Amino acid sequence: MTLTRPGTLSEALAILADRPLPVIAGGTDFYPARQGRPLPGAALDLTGIAGFRGIARDSAGWRIGAATTWTDIARASLPPAFDALHAAAREVGSVQIQNAGTVAGNLCNASPAADGVPPLLVLDAVVECASVAGTRRIALADFLLGPRKTALLPGELVTAVLVPDPPPGARAAFRKLGSRRYLVISIAMAAVLVATDARGRIDLVRIAVGACSPVARRLPALEAALIGQHLGPELAAFDLTDDMLAPLTPIDDVRASARYRRDGAAELVRRALADLAETPDG
Repeated sequence: MTLTRPGTLSEALAILADRPLPVIAGGTDFYPARQGRPLPGAALDLTGIAGFRGIARDSAGWRIGAATTWTDIARASLPPAFDALHAAAREVGSVQIQNAGTVAGNLCNASPAADGVPPLLVLDAVVECASVAGTRRIALADFLLGPRKTALLPGELVTAVLVPDPPPGARAAFRKLGSRRYLVISIAMAAVLVATDARGRIDLVRIAVGACSPVARRLPALEAALIGQHLGPELAAFDLTDDMLAPLTPIDDVRASARYRRDGAAELVRRALADLAETPDG
């Protein structure tokens, strides 16, 4: 396989406009997906593009470059609202995978069990895409269309993930269920972001669950039910009704039954809320 490694974004986009090529960043999904099959004759390697990696803050919020690795995120100094993303970064495969795997690659692979997606959903992340025709921005919830399907158009590259400044005092937690602690595809996962008022009552909450539907889903009915609740240990017993979990459509597979996934997701949400009850305001 011949790798073309451009040094600038404009060069990469020109190459894609001229000839559709598979795209590689960390390669941690690209190569395993081709196990037992021949590699393509050529691919576009994005790791040499200047400015494609790193985390920066500006007046609009935070910019996470497409080639930013999970190790970069795990080590970054970020507000408490990013704690779920921090935690997920440490759960993405092994340390070697975290060193090579990229944020954009995790999104473009569009696995229902992608660990990075629920934390980015609760951060209201936006995906920035570029082509020779220009740049557009798509809410992450609209970018992911299904297993291995995204809204990325031919000739486009994801250039960054954009996160608006979180609400004051917001903090987040992430919980994952797997058959073992590390190096495992999630059975279910949950990210929760909350902010509370002066009395400790929840006045903002976002909850996203992954691996329980074709794409990770927010739970708006549950979010609405939690508004005004005291963020305390009693939420560990909060009753998550069927309508609150309605966006989830888990399946039976080799890792778990649909029922186990659903019940596991509910318990992960409760545990994430309990984690946040023990965490001081950010």
